[in-house]
Amino acid sequence: MDEPKTSPKPKLNVMKEIKVAKLTLNIGAGKNEDLLKKGLILLKKLSPLVPVKTFTQKRIPGWGLRPGLAIGCKVTVRKNPGELLKRLLVAKENQLKEKCFDSQGNFSFGVPEYIDIEGLEYDPDLKIMGLEVAVTLERPGYRVKKKRNKSRDLGKNHKITKEDATTFMKENFGVEVI
Repeated sequence: MDEPKTSPKPKLNVMKEIKVAKLTLNIGAGKNEDLLKKGLILLKKLSPLVPVKTFTQKRIPGWGLRPGLAIGCKVTVRKNPGELLKRLLVAKENQLKEKCFDSQGNFSFGVPEYIDIEGLEYDPDLKIMGLEVAVTLERPGYRVKKKRNKSRDLGKNHKITKEDATTFMKENFGVEVI
């Protein structure tokens, strides 16, 4: 008997697969040192890594800023950023606005209150505070543009577009883009 012919599945190009390269959590405190200390404690609770302080580079007399003044803290997660990203997206109810995505395919969003994050409970010492989340997406082969020796630009077909990033987030994290 003749079996019905099925069309073969198209091969997927592994070099076109998108992954989350890093996740950066940022808390801006301004000149408020108490808020900076609370931000460091919050970032320690969120990620296994040690947060670092961010310092001003410019002098802005109107705001009372001078070079070397600590104005915020941040932590960059490169190992298993997807797990933390899922928890942070629950705080945004798995919805992101289209304007959160940039033309290179990266995206960022804010979490207004840390108590919305899955697994964190209210801490009376921290009160209510929020944070910013920046996510960097990349494909295999992005090392070519980062390496020190003989670095090259990426081809336009290999770059991640805004549409690629939104479909990646819809398929892998179940995010609804508004």
